[in-house]
Amino acid sequence: MLAGSAGGLRAVLTAVEQLPPQFPAAIVVSLHRAADSGSRDTLRDLLGRRASMPVQPAGNPVTLTPGQIIVMPPQTELTARPDSTLALTPSGSWRVADPTMSALAARYGARCIGVVLSGRLDDGALGARAIKRARGRVIVQDPADAHTPSMPAAALATGSVDLVVPARRIAPSLVALAMAPGGADLLRTPRPAWAG
Repeated sequence: MLAGSAGGLRAVLTAVEQLPPQFPAAIVVSLHRAADSGSRDTLRDLLGRRASMPVQPAGNPVTLTPGQIIVMPPQTELTARPDSTLALTPSGSWRVADPTMSALAARYGARCIGVVLSGRLDDGALGARAIKRARGRVIVQDPADAHTPSMPAAALATGSVDLVVPARRIAPSLVALAMAPGGADLLRTPRPAWAG
């Protein structure tokens, strides 16, 4: 999952345009944004022009297909259902990354990778903890590289982060974790005691 807010769009575009078309996992994109006035999702269109992977809007229930980029609608979050499916839920808060990352961690466990990008405040910090607790991986955009460093800095402060990289290194990091034999083990950091 790629999550961000102010300045996060630039980082998302940098990442998705570098991912290979044969990337073996689904990418969920969730950015803090207002609802578009038209029927088309401009974020989906923008990503579709830059990515080599197909870009789809999130449906309900949410189906994550390897090799696709799934764009979350504005002001929505993912929730995990008891039957292990994922559902879109309108959000009553600006915090959409935390519940979405937590739902993905609950559903995919150690196979879940969360990426916290440029943005204000601390959305994504609780989600990073949930992913780390589930033995997944967390990447943050280097706060020094982020347009707005609050979100990545807050995630970093949790002690749940495996990699801190500039935006141009996010896609190679995802490829190393998902495609390189042994890459995920090579890039593993110890799980904090609180996550046990």
